[in-house]
Amino acid sequence: MSTFDQRKDAFENKFAHDEELRFKATARRNKLLGLWAAEKLGKSGTEADAYAKSVVVADFEEAGDDDVLRKVKGDFAAGNVAVGEDEIRRVMGELLLRAADEIQAGR
Repeated sequence: MSTFDQRKDAFENKFAHDEELRFKATARRNKLLGLWAAEKLGKSGTEADAYAKSVVVADFEEAGDDDVLRKVKGDFAAGNVAVGEDEIRRVMGELLLRAADEIQAGR
């Protein structure tokens, strides 16, 4: 195997690893967002856990974060929770950083 092939393989492996970490961090962020939103909606215990799972599943509707944002924003509107899109986006950003840190720390 040539040095070029070794470098190509190493790059592909790093890319795959980074994508896996990104997927895990996003899924964890969505779960944390779901738990945060559940609290705002007055849910707790198993009901909050089920809601958090529904937020994770919502992310599979389309690429990007818009599907998750739309779900949480719609649920807030239906539940008369006064949290705007800007705050949801801010929390999503904060929770993504937290999720990435937790994954890097092995938690």
